[in-house]
Amino acid sequence: MKPDHGPWIDQFEGLAQLPPDLRDALVAGSQVVKVPEGTQVFEPGQSADNLLLLLDGTVRVRQKSDTGREIFLYRVHAGESCVLTTACMMAFEDYAADGIAETDVRAVAIPRATFDDLAGRSAVFRQFVFRAYSRRITDLFTLIDDIVFQRLDVRLAARLLELATDDTVRATHQMLGTELGTAREVISRTLAEFQRRGWIEQHRGEIRLVGRVAMERLARSSGER
Repeated sequence: MKPDHGPWIDQFEGLAQLPPDLRDALVAGSQVVKVPEGTQVFEPGQSADNLLLLLDGTVRVRQKSDTGREIFLYRVHAGESCVLTTACMMAFEDYAADGIAETDVRAVAIPRATFDDLAGRSAVFRQFVFRAYSRRITDLFTLIDDIVFQRLDVRLAARLLELATDDTVRATHQMLGTELGTAREVISRTLAEFQRRGWIEQHRGEIRLVGRVAMERLARSSGER
């Protein structure tokens, strides 16, 4: 990771409320780092030594089973922190999952010493950490609910809409299967049905949404279960 410098604290609403002395302590005790696309940010068995707050880019967090099957857990976006890192730092445990930089990433690295100091001294900092932690835990419960109860076509439509940039999703069938916890062949069949309905066009490593309204209608049907 390459160190960088510049103002960042005001990008996080909770931290912007810190009093001046604690703001200074946080900035002085942290550093802004750059992580290239494709870099493994953390891995199972690695100690959690820094809380990362993302300024730009996305980090994809996944877990692998003993058989090599991958399970997508969540993405960390700009303005967010990683709940797994937070949990590991609070419990003094090693990581049990992988974090991969999906894009070039710029993030604030808050070392354990600074994290522990501010968590002990500042109710505002503790509130920031636990609020972010609570939101992500809720997201994980939603993920479990989706996998167990929600139809795959609904989940796939929602994920394509989430991943689309200018109505284009750059992802393989295998990647989508991993993210949704199902086999590549199931994704391929569902995408073929979407294409038959005129909702998408498929190219190598790329899916273009041409029927966004219909896709959005299907994704919203999750609330009608």
